[in-house]
Amino acid sequence: MLKNEFDYIIVGAGSAGSVLANRLTEDGDATVLVLEAGPADHSIFIHMPSAFAYPLANDKYNWYYHSEPEPFMNNRAVYCPRGRVLGGSSSINGMVYIRGHALDYEGWASYKGLENWSYADCLPYFRKAETRAKGGDDYRGHDGPLKVSTGACKNPLYTAFIEAGQQAGYPYTDDMNGYQQEGLGPMDMTVHKGRRWSTAMAHLRPAMKRPNLEVRTRALVARVVFEDGTSPPKASGVEVINGHHTDFIRARREVILCGGAINSPQILMLSGIGNPDELRRMGIRVVAPLRGVGENLQDHLETYVQYACKEPITLYSAMNPLAKAKIGAEWLLFGTGLGATNHFESGGFIRSEAGVKHPDLQYHFLPMAISYDGSAPASFHGYQAHVGPMRPTSRGHVKLRSVSPKEPPRILFNYMGTEQDRKEMRAGIRLTREIFEQKAFDRFRGDAVSPTKAVQTDAEIDAHIREHAESALHPSCTCRMGTDEMAVTDRSGRVHGVANLRVVDASIMPDVVSGNLNAPVIMMAEKLADDIRGRAPLPRSTAPYYVHPHWQTQQR
Repeated sequence: MLKNEFDYIIVGAGSAGSVLANRLTEDGDATVLVLEAGPADHSIFIHMPSAFAYPLANDKYNWYYHSEPEPFMNNRAVYCPRGRVLGGSSSINGMVYIRGHALDYEGWASYKGLENWSYADCLPYFRKAETRAKGGDDYRGHDGPLKVSTGACKNPLYTAFIEAGQQAGYPYTDDMNGYQQEGLGPMDMTVHKGRRWSTAMAHLRPAMKRPNLEVRTRALVARVVFEDGTSPPKASGVEVINGHHTDFIRARREVILCGGAINSPQILMLSGIGNPDELRRMGIRVVAPLRGVGENLQDHLETYVQYACKEPITLYSAMNPLAKAKIGAEWLLFGTGLGATNHFESGGFIRSEAGVKHPDLQYHFLPMAISYDGSAPASFHGYQAHVGPMRPTSRGHVKLRSVSPKEPPRILFNYMGTEQDRKEMRAGIRLTREIFEQKAFDRFRGDAVSPTKAVQTDAEIDAHIREHAESALHPSCTCRMGTDEMAVTDRSGRVHGVANLRVVDASIMPDVVSGNLNAPVIMMAEKLADDIRGRAPLPRSTAPYYVHPHWQTQQR
């Protein structure tokens, strides 16, 4: 018979849930249950870095969400994949390791009640989480569970992108997770010895050897259950759907939601926590009236700037079946070759104009012209830069579609809903074209493929964005920390108005960071694990960070 009572119940085995499972069981004095709606992460397509498009292509390891028709994107439903597997989205993402800018965390700390989320408070936990293959320093870790390597940039197109950026006037940075984010340079990835290093590999699998941790897959949480007659309402456990019946599992200390920016607000609303008017319309009893649940949805939008390549050196050569077989065989036998990288080996951050204090545009360079999820296969030798604004001003929401936990929620991002977002995206395309027109690309540069040279005016670029831009897959901020009336959680992730219920994932970010989300979420889980365990926080860092000395008057 399955055990039905634990000290902690963690809902979701993703970037945050796996970290918490590891840290909360380290001392041996607490029992922990992790409930994951998806299966185990045994697929070769998960562990081979270059195969990450495969789990993005269907719903086997993926919630496979789509937004509602986006009103500022030609009413397109935008694809929003989320991991539904051990490791969560860290098992299906592009493995890019980016922390965000120091000023992002200074921005978090500027909110009332969030003073302990400054860069000086967060950097020690980034370092604790990481082992960098190149070695640690004041910014990078050397003995953490998360293995991080840096792109080798052997293909000359990677270095051409970095050199072209310098020719266009942008700085070089050898570590965009270190002192200086701004500039172009080699990128880091969560890849170790040729394998994806998800949080399942880094944290969950080692912890699963402990007797005080239990992990159950294919376990869909229907709702959080609260004790009757307590004030404030006290979470006592969760209801879990197993086939055709529902089981109750008790949590002696806490229920911790780690479902991410889509699933965590959905579970809260199904549990009676959310906008009271909307809950009543759905026939759900109100446990805690929090109007901010599911609001403030933020994401990064990106587009591809693609050019044909005059030399046959791109990854297009690797797209035929025989080449794929050879790549797979080398990876299986030796863990090396083109299968052992995510191919995002160079990139960077720039500012779109003078007066922007820290970079608001991000690049991922790829030596192939293809869609992120492989849905538009490469058909020629080409290369591309993914570019998009880092601090969007558009806001969306997550709302219930029905009272069934098996029904996906309604998701609306409102991408490109503000003139500021449209302005930054236009700048992204124009500045990327300028980089690709530099001398470093002369030997490689063919015709502009997407957008074509005919796309020039603001209106033409806006139309291109509406038709072609995609999510960078960073949904966040739907259960944000804070103390105001729209905040859902406090500085420790505890849900306002109830007891023994916490959220730890990207949904509690007050604002999305300037970069990818896997590394920040891991940091947040490391930091809040100490809080949950009653440990003193790590000593604050004194490491400085770079801001362009003439940011008010110079763009580069």
